[in-house]
Amino acid sequence: METNRSLLNAPRIVFGVLTVLCMVLIFCFSMENSDESSATSGSVTDKVIDAVYDDYDEMSESEQESIKDKVERVIRKCAHFSVFTMLGFFASMTAGRRKLFGRGTAFTLLFCFLYACSDEIHQLFVPGRAGMIMDVMIDTGGALTGILISFFVMLITAKLTNNKLRT
Repeated sequence: METNRSLLNAPRIVFGVLTVLCMVLIFCFSMENSDESSATSGSVTDKVIDAVYDDYDEMSESEQESIKDKVERVIRKCAHFSVFTMLGFFASMTAGRRKLFGRGTAFTLLFCFLYACSDEIHQLFVPGRAGMIMDVMIDTGGALTGILISFFVMLITAKLTNNKLRT
């Protein structure tokens, strides 16, 4: 059996561990109640507002609140997308070399989709949080992006090491 195709080669083990750690990170973020979650995203929101809006402090309170709500929503959705991009990348690298349009890729995406669903269901039981279908779609889009990035990484790695990549 080839070493690079082995189910237990070192890179796949490392990416498997990273996949689990990413899932734990997502779970921990989902455990935050609404106040804790707002504080987490609020600090990033404040930094973005400071960087983008020079006249924010001179605006009326209602304008500030409107801007803060819009920016915080974008920050939250970007956080969903990016953390699931990481999950998709790590899970895809754990799955190893395979065809882009094959069962392995479909199962990797399905795995990420099901984890996104479980994440939103989990949030239904956290005070002040809600499970949202739109977040599942954003999460799955992030996972797909991570899977596609992993294929570019595998392609580049295969070319650099003169190995064939199944596409």
